[in-house]
Amino acid sequence: MKLKNLTAVLMSAIMTISVAGCSGTATEAPADTGAETTGESSVEISDESTATSAKAGGSAEITVTTTFAGEDSNAQNYKSAVADWENETGNTVSDTSATSDETFKTRIITDFETGSEPDVLFFFNGADADDFVKAGKVVSIDDIRAEFPEYASNMNDDLIAASPADGVKYAVPVNGYWEAMFVNTKVLEDAGVAMPGADYTWDQFLADCQKIKDAGYAPIAAALGNIPHYWWEFAIYNQQTPDNHLNIPGSADDATGKQWVAGLEDIKDLYEKGFFPDNTLSATDDETFAMFTDDKAAFLLDGSWKVGGIVGSCQSDPDDPSTLDEEKLSHFDVTYFPGKGNRKTTDLVGGLSMGYYITTKAWEDPDKKAAAVSFVEHMTSDEVVPVFAQHTASALKNAPQVDSSKFNALQVKAMDMMSGVTSLTGAVQDMFNGDCRVSTFDGMPDIVTGGVSAADAVQEGIDVYKDSAE
Repeated sequence: MKLKNLTAVLMSAIMTISVAGCSGTATEAPADTGAETTGESSVEISDESTATSAKAGGSAEITVTTTFAGEDSNAQNYKSAVADWENETGNTVSDTSATSDETFKTRIITDFETGSEPDVLFFFNGADADDFVKAGKVVSIDDIRAEFPEYASNMNDDLIAASPADGVKYAVPVNGYWEAMFVNTKVLEDAGVAMPGADYTWDQFLADCQKIKDAGYAPIAAALGNIPHYWWEFAIYNQQTPDNHLNIPGSADDATGKQWVAGLEDIKDLYEKGFFPDNTLSATDDETFAMFTDDKAAFLLDGSWKVGGIVGSCQSDPDDPSTLDEEKLSHFDVTYFPGKGNRKTTDLVGGLSMGYYITTKAWEDPDKKAAAVSFVEHMTSDEVVPVFAQHTASALKNAPQVDSSKFNALQVKAMDMMSGVTSLTGAVQDMFNGDCRVSTFDGMPDIVTGGVSAADAVQEGIDVYKDSAE
């Protein structure tokens, strides 16, 4: 599968990351660094600017929608980059960005269906984009290059993911991601639990969760009624290996289907043991995240973008990095999700799953076409991408130099963790569209409370998947 090829290349890139205390050898990182809390690049960038194929000047207003909003660590970086582009070109951006969740995804699909889509969209390049890709509502990179030959020429094409709908490349990536388990070490210390390492097993995790619960803390910060996505992904992955995690089951009774069911039943077991917050079925993700940062919960399973949110919670002013309480930040760490079966603990979920699309609507508008191309080129340039990629990864051909002194403590810990990763595999949930996930995402409260069996929920999702593929 193409995602597996992407994983191999991306993993090779990430494993070259080096900071003080990690590998001991200075090396050139593959454009996956930046100043997450400052909005300034922590990389040394060449004086040579990326060639711009679109005319720079203009007075067009383009509508742009991204996920760089809310607590996303790149929200401020995005605002700064947009302002720079506006100042350089004279064009303006009407921004409609919002935090990514299922509601956001549904909104995007609805916008395309009603003709209200933006001119430029930063969105997922997997199955979530199938509807508007199949409808011809976005323009391929090749078609754009036919008129603007330098478009995305600074990118490694092998790292640009193709749409699963037609095998064509549409979205120019900016930053990659990884998913792992953040840890509140103060809670662990209070509960007498050691910091998990690269050989951490599921049985050890269960035992530690019990100790944490007995000490009066919530072992796991998660809102199963709001954002069960990460637990869904890793619980299923724990029944599999990197070689078969991206398989979609044909039924709940086949080999893959049984793995999905077993994964959901593990989540149910955690719920029944009381390892989630008491209000996990009614709480919002923001509320359970606050439990974690307020020293009330030990473990938080989330993505690389959460580093910024954790750092922000350690600042008296979330928008002012100079107010960082380094002592408080020292109580947070990140490690691998506990392994079970044939999945190694150091096998993580990650990849380059999002990118910038130019819509057909903007492409066919003579007043907006060049501006849309210019905007994407600016946001995906050698100068801007490293600021967004930070401690994750990018598809840039030219790797900037790492300046480890510009990283905060949690970023360094994240890169230390990533230096031990044995594989990165894409999220299988990205291969399901929104409706396919309803029975197990929205239905998670019913599954963990026993109202619906995991097998029935999985089968319902598979049936929707099959219907949508016809």
